[in-house]
Amino acid sequence: MIRTWTLFITLLFFPVFIFSQKQSERLISKKDSLMPGMSTSIPFTLENNSDENKTYDISTTVSNPLITPILEKGEFQIAPHETSVYLVPLRIAAETSQGFYSVTLYITDRHTGISFVKSSKIVVSGNRKLSVTGLDSPEFIRAGETIRSSFLLKNNGNVTEDIILESKNAILDHDALLVLSPNESKIISIHKVTNPELRQNEFQNLNLSVYPKGNPKENQSIYVSTQVIAVKPTENDIYHRLPVSASLSFIGMQNMGVYNDGFQGEIYGKGTLDKENKNQIEFRAVTHNPIEFNTFTQYEEYFVNYKRDNFFVHLGDKTYASSYLTEFARYGRGAEIRYDLNKVSLGGFYNHPRFFRDIKDEFNIYSAFRIRKESELYVGYLYKTPREGEINYSNVKLDSDAHLPYAKGKFKISRNINLSGEFAYSTTKKTDGTAYMLQAEAIFERFNGNIMYIKASPDFAGYFTNTDTFNGNIYYNISKKLSVFVNYMQDAKNFQRDTLLLAAPYRKYFQYGVQYKYLPTGFIVLNNGYQTYQDRLEPRQFDYYERYFKVSINQQIGIFQMNLEGQFGKTDNYLTGLNGDSSFYSANFSFQKFKTSFNLFGSYAITSRYQLQNQKIFYYGARIFSQFSDKTSLSLFYQNNYMPEEYFKDRNLFELLFHQQLFSGHEVDLSGRYSLQRGEIGNKDFIFSMRYTWRPNIPVQKTAEYITLSGNISNLGIKKTEGIRLMLGSYLSITDKEGNYLFKNVIPGNYFLEIDRSTTEINDIPTLAFPAALSLINKENIFNFGLTTAASVQGHIQFVETADKDQTGISEWLAKKDKKKKESIIIEAISNDQTYRKICFIGEDFDFTYLRPGDWTVKVYRNGLDKRYKISTNKFQFTLKPSETKKLSIHVVKQQIEIKYQQESLKVGYNEIKKKK
Repeated sequence: MIRTWTLFITLLFFPVFIFSQKQSERLISKKDSLMPGMSTSIPFTLENNSDENKTYDISTTVSNPLITPILEKGEFQIAPHETSVYLVPLRIAAETSQGFYSVTLYITDRHTGISFVKSSKIVVSGNRKLSVTGLDSPEFIRAGETIRSSFLLKNNGNVTEDIILESKNAILDHDALLVLSPNESKIISIHKVTNPELRQNEFQNLNLSVYPKGNPKENQSIYVSTQVIAVKPTENDIYHRLPVSASLSFIGMQNMGVYNDGFQGEIYGKGTLDKENKNQIEFRAVTHNPIEFNTFTQYEEYFVNYKRDNFFVHLGDKTYASSYLTEFARYGRGAEIRYDLNKVSLGGFYNHPRFFRDIKDEFNIYSAFRIRKESELYVGYLYKTPREGEINYSNVKLDSDAHLPYAKGKFKISRNINLSGEFAYSTTKKTDGTAYMLQAEAIFERFNGNIMYIKASPDFAGYFTNTDTFNGNIYYNISKKLSVFVNYMQDAKNFQRDTLLLAAPYRKYFQYGVQYKYLPTGFIVLNNGYQTYQDRLEPRQFDYYERYFKVSINQQIGIFQMNLEGQFGKTDNYLTGLNGDSSFYSANFSFQKFKTSFNLFGSYAITSRYQLQNQKIFYYGARIFSQFSDKTSLSLFYQNNYMPEEYFKDRNLFELLFHQQLFSGHEVDLSGRYSLQRGEIGNKDFIFSMRYTWRPNIPVQKTAEYITLSGNISNLGIKKTEGIRLMLGSYLSITDKEGNYLFKNVIPGNYFLEIDRSTTEINDIPTLAFPAALSLINKENIFNFGLTTAASVQGHIQFVETADKDQTGISEWLAKKDKKKKESIIIEAISNDQTYRKICFIGEDFDFTYLRPGDWTVKVYRNGLDKRYKISTNKFQFTLKPSETKKLSIHVVKQQIEIKYQQESLKVGYNEIKKKK
């Protein structure tokens, strides 16, 4: 197609008479905002001050070859004593850069030969336009291989762009900063290495984001998707299995100079008995502990529980609880049952306590009523029978059977307020008692708080006795950075705890403070208050009252997390009767590097809390945990000592833990530790353990039957179809002489059928797209296809010159441009199931190889080809035969420019305002 330029160049034949010495402001403004890719006219004012007609020969030049005058030469006539405007038509190329340029007229008087020059400045405005398109990305790839994708990035504007390249889930093959000149394009490639241990086929999306430097809001992102085929897929199972672990441990302990060791076994399972996950079961059996029980070893335990829909039953050991006041936590051996109706639940339990000798047996029944979605009301009855002839281990001993009816509930008053409470009554042959508990919780956007009050009479025979305690906390956010808080806590003094472990110290404290977040990664906390600590064990190691001020700073610096604390207080020591100062300073540093977490801590104290006044104490330690791989880990811990307030529990001084998965379902754990047992101050004990664990996952229900996949590979002109290896997930099959293949004992599911190309000729190609996605659900499945010889397309991009006497200047400019930059086009080959794209340069060859015979379409895209060029034929359709090489020739030609002249004059004038005399 010939592009026609219609130009109004009337000044060449007919003068334009101007009736004022001043140019139009509209004409002047045309030089100030010229856009690239447009055609325009630039006015020049010419005057004839002589008494005769003038004829001028005019030639035009521009300071940039991308801005070309449509007519470089012309003539102009002007009458005596007249002023006229000469319009210079210009074409501004799309890639013309933003900036100032000059248009110059060389004017020669035809009669006298006198020459003079006129120049005018023009401004080309900036036009920013980036585009990014996907060029090439694999549709399928095998796990462990590298996904490589390419994109075409082009600067379609006229401003040189500094471009930032980013990819959130892949690696760039280029520098992250790229400079693109106007109309310049580059191919950007990214890659990602896939996990060779991938267990399931999955799609992986790779993205590329581009934006001009300093303008992240102009971000453009493009995504490509590739399906990764697992080479070590998880073996699908035709059985529904119950996760079960069985372990055997050898444990040894040096306890106060006496050494004991032995074996301990454990079986644990938790899961469902059917594929619908309706029948849930959990069980555990731990044999006798060969050493003295402590926190770091397991105690003998046996239990099994079952749940289906609204029914639940538990048999064996567990921590049983009726309510907070009557029996908050009592570990024992028994049974529990519960059934849930629509809005009502019924249940109960029997428990024989194992670590509380005052109670022989207890029975509990209860009923729960759901009032609303988050409101419930419980009523229940607990019956306790005492153990006769036993030493009394608690503060209050049951004198006879105890009956404890109780009622409790939780109510959602509003969206932000919750209330809960309980009332209980106890009666024995000799005493009666009551207890109640109230709790309120409020959660708002800036404010949250919680208060709880417990009151139990001296004769109450529940979990708490002769108790009066209050706890509460309030937290308020003044702003995003500033908040205040108040906390009050008081432990219950008389409660019927299990005797297996020792009781924590009695605590009562009150504190208030402020927290300020001075940085997004750091905050400081200032708080003031008082605290009381009293040892519940005899002889007491501490009993004090302390008023204190505390400062805490938490700061993250890079990968380092830092915590610094300082506490300053006055201590009244009730053990010694002395008063003194107590100061504590502590630091904690942690970071992660090389799959390893490090934690270092230390504290220094000068305190009057204990037996000595102004006693100096220094604690320090470290913890290191390294995850070498998914199968191997190592943990190391050390701490030189602990504060006396913690001596009621088992404490680690040194600990080494090593875990190794030998292979799937088989693990080994090694541990060794020096520890202080509960109640001990300085006598250290050593414990070690070697543990082997097997995870068999027992089949409990058959969920599917094995299936088969068979088929035939047709020989469509290749050498042979025998010995071709096919892969279906982790299954393999090799064709016989006739090209038949068979996969047996295949688990139903979705697969990809692949051909091992090392077992075929290099140009053999299947008649269907491979890998082939197959959904195998029938007992017998058949999939046939053929092998033929691949075809190819070869071609050449030819540049064709055209002669045109009116575009001499344009041709010269294009010739200069061709020396600096090669113009490119995009060639795309498409069939029903294949698409290939290439960027090709004019004057060079191109090809597409390994194409499946059949109907193909080749399309040619301009890819920003200069508008002065055109593609003669941009679409080819043909049918490829096996082994055929199709030859194509793509012609790129220069378009002719036709100039037509306006035959009538176009007058531009101004009204002349004459002065009145």
